Amino acid sequence: MSEAPPVQKPATTPPSAVAPPAPPLPDNRRWLILGILALIVLLAIAAYFLVPDLYEKQTDDAYIDAHLVSVIPKVPAYVQTLHVDDNSKVKAGDLLVELDPRDYVVQVDLARANVAAAVGKLEEARNQVAVADANIGQQKAELDVAHANAKLAVANLARLQSVSDVRAVSSERVDEGKAAADGTRASVSAAQVKVDALQAQATLARAQVKTAEASVAQAQAMLAQATLNLSYTKIYATESGSVANKSVEQGNFVQPGQTLLSIVPDKLYVTANYKETQLTHVRPGQSVTILVDAFPDLRLRGHVDSIQRGTGSHFALLPPENATGNFVKVVQRVPVKIELDNPGEALKLISPGMSVETEIFVRERPAWLGFGN
Repeated sequence: MSEAPPVQKPATTPPSAVAPPAPPLPDNRRWLILGILALIVLLAIAAYFLVPDLYEKQTDDAYIDAHLVSVIPKVPAYVQTLHVDDNSKVKAGDLLVELDPRDYVVQVDLARANVAAAVGKLEEARNQVAVADANIGQQKAELDVAHANAKLAVANLARLQSVSDVRAVSSERVDEGKAAADGTRASVSAAQVKVDALQAQATLARAQVKTAEASVAQAQAMLAQATLNLSYTKIYATESGSVANKSVEQGNFVQPGQTLLSIVPDKLYVTANYKETQLTHVRPGQSVTILVDAFPDLRLRGHVDSIQRGTGSHFALLPPENATGNFVKVVQRVPVKIELDNPGEALKLISPGMSVETEIFVRERPAWLGFGN
């Protein structure tokens, strides 16, 4: 019977061979390491907040804006038909509102009648000129006859007087010749007076023609105004967009200057109010990132279109009066217009008045920071 192999006992390390624990760091080294770590963290935070300010200017005082089109009637009337509703989409040239046209149709008919009457008076005045010219011609002919008779009478008187000394003719014949000469001279004067009178009548007739022509022009202008007022009873869209702020209903009586509704155009932009100290390096054409508060995941691209020539406070209803002595220096805000670059379907989501945040890149972003564009 074989014997079992002896069991080997594990080797044990003598207590004197175990490594002693590391001695604790001195307090001054521990605080030094903590200080270095804190400094690194502070530098990282400072780099995160300060370095971006070197190449971008950011503000949350910004909003979506648009050139709103107000639909306003030009003539007073009742609303006959309303072709749009709240938030309706419209295109330029679409009929929006029809006003009751009956009063203005009557005005057009009356203006046309006035034009016809004025044209008739003008024709009458022109005919009066023709009649006056004919009368002048007739009277001039009579004046020529009177001149001829006067010459004949003077010649007869001269012959009678030449033979009166030798008593070839009686004194009675000479007196009759003198009377005939005086009569013909009077006839000439009378005929001349008639010619002058008829010429004055012709001048008056021509003046009446000018007055009638002015009346025709006035009547035609009134017809054009009446036709224009009639056209104002149909109000069309001048811009494509969406209906907003509709305050009119069918049957309402509207007045000129009353806002019926507004049209929000399809083209939107951003108005960002930057501090004046941020605009040192801002120029038109620089790229912009736009974050919409209502849609945190939506990032739009744009570019600086222009910078307003004046701060917002300067155009306020009550602008500041810094020359009064109560001056407190305040950093002013300047509106910056930002155009959107190919917003695409985002136009259906954003609306004027929505708050946004904008970042204008005044320099290229440093690639070593690892920030995404």
